[in-house]
Amino acid sequence: MTDAAAPDETAGHAPDKGLRADAERNRDRILAAARRLYAREGLGVSMAAVAREAGVGKATLSRRFATREELVNAVFADRMDAYTAAVTKALADPDPWHGFTTYIHDSCAMQAADRGFADVLTMTFPAAKALEKRRTEAYQASATLIERAQATGHLREDFDDRDMVILLMANAGVVSAAGDAAPNAWQRLVAHMIRSFAAPGTPLPPLPEAPSPTALYRAMIQLGRQPHPAS
Repeated sequence: MTDAAAPDETAGHAPDKGLRADAERNRDRILAAARRLYAREGLGVSMAAVAREAGVGKATLSRRFATREELVNAVFADRMDAYTAAVTKALADPDPWHGFTTYIHDSCAMQAADRGFADVLTMTFPAAKALEKRRTEAYQASATLIERAQATGHLREDFDDRDMVILLMANAGVVSAAGDAAPNAWQRLVAHMIRSFAAPGTPLPPLPEAPSPTALYRAMIQLGRQPHPAS
């Protein structure tokens, strides 16, 4: 399907202010469609699939978002703000160890709620300046959070910020693999990881219940049905 030239984008018909109402509606439809697809399938969704989901042509999508990075930046701006707010909240906790573990849980819960955001936290998008700026702010704040938690003696001295990235990568993998069949599997992973980060003698909450064998079996079946790149 090809798009006819929009009246506001032909010579002599430029709008006086901003996007026309129908162009703004198209933008909203594209963002809503991208949010749905990214949340369900992750960032591997093609721009063509977003256009189909939104009910617009590829040219319309390109006029609103020329690149995938622009679309990702717009879709996840609010979620990245929430991610930054999570570390800010953790730094305000009078108990640095509690703040640290709460931040880990909150960050991983955001990944579990949205597969696209799970991917965003484990990738970089140099062209998405606003997104990367917020990521850098969160990263710098989390380094301070780590130092404070270590000062309590509860967080292992050999833990550093790279371990946080590894945790987010691992959690993204579990979220993707477990899917709807075992949606709470990530909680078990995160609890075990926090135990591995804790210094000896640190008080820890009980482990969340593991997914049932049936749920894990269903997850493994679904994972085996997913397409894999040809070798």
